[in-house]
Amino acid sequence: MQHRWKKIVLRALLIVIGVPALLIAAILAWGYFADTTNGSIVSSGITRRYLLYVPRSYDRTKATPLVISLHPAATWGAFERNVSGWNELAEQHGFIVVYPNGSGAFFGGFSAGQHVWPQGQQSLPRDAKFISGLIDKLEREYNIDAKRIYADGMSNGGGMAYALSCELPDRIAAVGVVAGAVESGKNCRDTRPVPVIVFHGAADKFAAYEGGKPAIAPVRLENIPDWIARVARRNQCRGGASESRVSTNVRRAVYSGCTENADVVFYTIEGGGHTWPGGKHLPRWLVGHTTDEISASGLMWEFYQEHPRK
Repeated sequence: MQHRWKKIVLRALLIVIGVPALLIAAILAWGYFADTTNGSIVSSGITRRYLLYVPRSYDRTKATPLVISLHPAATWGAFERNVSGWNELAEQHGFIVVYPNGSGAFFGGFSAGQHVWPQGQQSLPRDAKFISGLIDKLEREYNIDAKRIYADGMSNGGGMAYALSCELPDRIAAVGVVAGAVESGKNCRDTRPVPVIVFHGAADKFAAYEGGKPAIAPVRLENIPDWIARVARRNQCRGGASESRVSTNVRRAVYSGCTENADVVFYTIEGGGHTWPGGKHLPRWLVGHTTDEISASGLMWEFYQEHPRK
């Protein structure tokens, strides 16, 4: 019954929003229809839900890292789990991963059970409060290492992960941004350095590498290399980036010598689309090429291990 209801609402989306909704509906229909959660908290008077994964090796006597992974707009936590493959790494390396759901407000205020991470002046503090409250809850229920709490996400979720480094730098040790939709003109309220690792496809059509206004959102997005350079300035990195080629179609730029070991690492995927490198492949006709030359999740975990909170 719920599945049928969602189909009806998605048809309404096509009428109300038009062609961009068709792209979103295609993603949703491609094996990611179930909005699966297993936990909730009340934050700002609203019930907020999340999907939690605890590895079989979890030991209550040992402080355990926590990865918070944030979904793209118009999806949900289970989508992020499926695309990123974080659960497999959590099982291998013994960390906990949680996939929170966004606010539920779709572009233009229309909601069809999908979720988004709005980052306006009113909504960002509310969602940051939700994430902080979620960390509090998980710290009560599990032995979480407070110095090894990390946030990452894809697209709109990647922008939100970076926003958390601005809103919660006293709690988030490092962030990862994949195909990040970072709104132009937004500056951190807190300029304390936080390590950042970024992955972006040079052929991304949803969050263009060169920035500008995307077809599916009413905002203007940052030019990615320019934004990375500003992140490096925030982190007080010395000198320019050290650039290298790590595979046939992947380049890496590293800003090092940063205050408090807050390195900035930037992977450019030549020909890459709006995708998670090394993750689940979405339809190429829709989002572009997904590279398997690198694993964003694997490289993020290596980066996280090297960057606990000071």
